[in-house]
Amino acid sequence: MSEQNYKGIWEDVLNIIREEYKQKNQENFFKIYFNMEYVSDTIDEITVSVPSDVMLNHMEEKGSIQTVKDKIAEITGINLNVKFIPKNITSKLLASDSNLEEEKTEAIAKETPSVQTEPQPENPYTSILNNLISESEKESKIKEDSSSAYSYSSDEKPVKKHLLLDENFTFETFVPGENSNFAYNVSIGVAKEPGKKFNPLLIYGGSGLGKTHLMQSIGNYIYKQKEGNVKIACLSAENFTNEFFKSLSDKKTDQFKNKFRKLDVLLLDDIHFLIDKKGTQEELFHTFEALHQKKAQMVFTCDRPMEEIKGIEERLKTRFTMGICIDITPPNYETRKAILQKKLELMGKSVPEDILDYIAKNVQTNVRDLERSLTKIIGYAEYQPDHKVTIEIARKELKDTFSQPSNGFINIETIQKVVADHYNISLSDIKSKKRNKKFVIPRQIAIYIARNLLEYSYPELGNEFGGRDHTTMMHSYEKMEEQLKTDSSFNQTIEILIREIKEYRK
Repeated sequence: MSEQNYKGIWEDVLNIIREEYKQKNQENFFKIYFNMEYVSDTIDEITVSVPSDVMLNHMEEKGSIQTVKDKIAEITGINLNVKFIPKNITSKLLASDSNLEEEKTEAIAKETPSVQTEPQPENPYTSILNNLISESEKESKIKEDSSSAYSYSSDEKPVKKHLLLDENFTFETFVPGENSNFAYNVSIGVAKEPGKKFNPLLIYGGSGLGKTHLMQSIGNYIYKQKEGNVKIACLSAENFTNEFFKSLSDKKTDQFKNKFRKLDVLLLDDIHFLIDKKGTQEELFHTFEALHQKKAQMVFTCDRPMEEIKGIEERLKTRFTMGICIDITPPNYETRKAILQKKLELMGKSVPEDILDYIAKNVQTNVRDLERSLTKIIGYAEYQPDHKVTIEIARKELKDTFSQPSNGFINIETIQKVVADHYNISLSDIKSKKRNKKFVIPRQIAIYIARNLLEYSYPELGNEFGGRDHTTMMHSYEKMEEQLKTDSSFNQTIEILIREIKEYRK
């Protein structure tokens, strides 16, 4: 058995396939032709047992073997070898003495067909990761400063990679308000005494409210106080997942574990990305245990309270919340205006007071939307002969921006309820497994709208729509997207629903 242990991945694969056949009302087919059990693994192979040689032949004829191969490649992006062994041989293997490993391998090779996953197109995440690493390595040659976070190789020497702190994210550039004072003060306390209290720190709230800013401020403060003599990793949960899978693919899991389990500070952004990723959750759990034991500081961010997230193991949820959990809400008018003024100060720009008031009153969602609106006005002014902008121009230029749906006040339940009401079905119907056209079309429309208005991944949407598989969510979204291209009346329906969702009040 390898240290990598692909059992979690194998279970994910079978669960996804089971759900797909369940959706097609072919559960009996799944029970018969996917009667496979995980046995063991090595660094590049999973060994699985099947009832008999005869059943293995039937599984190949029915396409079950190919389905498993394709799904493994789709989920991991790794070309794992899958070896299928009849149960009688499996029993002998498990009972045999470990010193006869080579003889067992020869016997299995003679008696059992080996199914090799075919080469797959390069995983897009791997390409993105390589580009990020390449860009940051170039940057590290140009710029050495105290904002850098380092990754560590097996010989403990710092190696510049893509895990960089943003030097613009500091406590000095953060504008606290009623919505974020508690999170701000606790973050400063964590930065001053890392690992001693509030460990881990979990900050949650909607997109663009300042969670990442505070997390990186902690990292920058610690790095400066320790004069660079500290091991910090700051990255998103998505990058952590990608790097974990890449270490499996490159057979460098020891380096991965050495890098993350020997840190002084781990800053992990958007942990809701880990939903249904059992293999990554398993690795993060062991990383957490190692860091907690050595009193390394950990900071996590998430888009909602942990109790509202499905698809993350309870033992990991317990650890995320064993320190202190703090939420950040949308800022009030005074805080929004203070944020705009701070942004202008940092940029060395000026904007008339009435325009600042106009933006602060109309953008009630998050800091990101505030900055986007201010940047648009500044950009407009820079291309005017006198570099001036009036309130009339601001109203005209920001009209479309302000008319966009206010993500900060829309949640998945609102979308589901509005769509359900529109089609005269219940909220439970839209989440149910019912496959009648009366329920399927509204469900697919709700999925399409939710995907566009909220920053939910397909697995997250699957959890919100009755625990469906992410491939089902993807199919629903793409089907609606195609219909929008050819059906103008359908376009109007979607627009009406989005307007109703935006104006909805409980």
